[in-house]
Amino acid sequence: MTYPILFRRKVLSVREKENLSIAQVAKRFGVGVASVMRWIKTPDPKTTRNKPATKINMEMLAQDIKNYPDAYQYERAKRLGVSKQGINHALKRLGVTYKKKACVTPKPAKKSGVSSSKKLKTMSEQAALSSTLMKAALRTTCHARMAMRQWVSASMA
Repeated sequence: MTYPILFRRKVLSVREKENLSIAQVAKRFGVGVASVMRWIKTPDPKTTRNKPATKINMEMLAQDIKNYPDAYQYERAKRLGVSKQGINHALKRLGVTYKKKACVTPKPAKKSGVSSSKKLKTMSEQAALSSTLMKAALRTTCHARMAMRQWVSASMA
């Protein structure tokens, strides 16, 4: 995203009025040093690209998809003479996705022989035990703190 022309001109005018260095004005306005240097050379943003826009022939891409349905994008890019990113964007425009269907059927879940009610009972017992242990640890910590406070107050007196 480019900075607005008014902002660029303000940065350059402050630089000239206050006789600041490029680094100082960049730091003051929170922009990059390279940006300020580029604005000094050409304050207006570029409106054209140096490189012409590359268009992918969508008919050729559709034919390539029919001929090579399992091809990778980099392979298509080589065949069509374009970049991998260009192929990616063109495939998105065509609505082509590459989620491969799994050839392997899912395996059924193994039964452990333990009923779910037994598992639930075991889990609730473990939770109760954990809760009891946590309460005991908390009480021990509280008692230790109280003992420490009494010891400190006794040694201060």
